[in-house]
Amino acid sequence: MIGTFYACGTTTGLSELVTVSDQKIGIATQNPDERLTVNGGIHAQEVRIDLQGALAPDYVFQDYSGQSTANNYKLMPLEELAAYIKKNHHLPNIPSQSELDEYGLDLKSFSLSLLEKIEELTIHLIEQQKQIELLKQRLEKTHN
Repeated sequence: MIGTFYACGTTTGLSELVTVSDQKIGIATQNPDERLTVNGGIHAQEVRIDLQGALAPDYVFQDYSGQSTANNYKLMPLEELAAYIKKNHHLPNIPSQSELDEYGLDLKSFSLSLLEKIEELTIHLIEQQKQIELLKQRLEKTHN
């Protein structure tokens, strides 16, 4: 036997901080609900999330290029997006504050949703730049 382990800087035994129940480990909780449940902060220099089975948002650019997408994705026009935001107070496919309060944040799906939004913004910027260039050409023609 190794002896009693103590939590950093305390006289609390490790057995009082760690719970193992039904193949689930809880740290600072008596009721772990996932394989590892931590009631408190986690400090790490790096976190890797496996995306096995996840659909990367390449479909945004496939739609922009005129290709069909596996999930029938279509870029929402800015007018529809503005109406959605005005009505719902958050972006489509992004959880609302009340959803985050109730269910928490799933890092995998949230990261993929944010990447989808970045790709959508990129397309909107490209299209705006095209419009700016056309307007500049028209303006130059009227001045010549």
